[in-house]
Amino acid sequence: MPYVRISLLKGKSPAFLRALSESVHQALVDSFDVPPDDRFQVIQQCEPHELVFDRHYMGGPRTDDFVLLHVTAGRSRSAQTKRAFYRRLTELLSTAPGIAPRDVMVVIETTEPIDWSFAHGIAAPDVEVQ
Repeated sequence: MPYVRISLLKGKSPAFLRALSESVHQALVDSFDVPPDDRFQVIQQCEPHELVFDRHYMGGPRTDDFVLLHVTAGRSRSAQTKRAFYRRLTELLSTAPGIAPRDVMVVIETTEPIDWSFAHGIAAPDVEVQ
């Protein structure tokens, strides 16, 4: 049950954003043990002064195609699973929408199931999955 916030510079087309969303979700399904119908994303396009990033820190050189993904997950994954996700993600994003691996940064944060309520004001551990 990950929630993904995707931040990038303003100006991308709806088709680019759809491809970005699809590739991120497919990487989660392929390598992060996420069900295909479990998709919660926010895509935030920022003005240049609103997305501040070092173009060379631990990677790069980064371009204006830089994308920052913050994945909030409801349970922990192994280091091996996370590494597989990073590899699959950059592989898919380089194909569609065409983002270079050096322009992809990922932060994974893990929460507890009680930190989630999907609807009706009910905590996630108390929800019966239909």
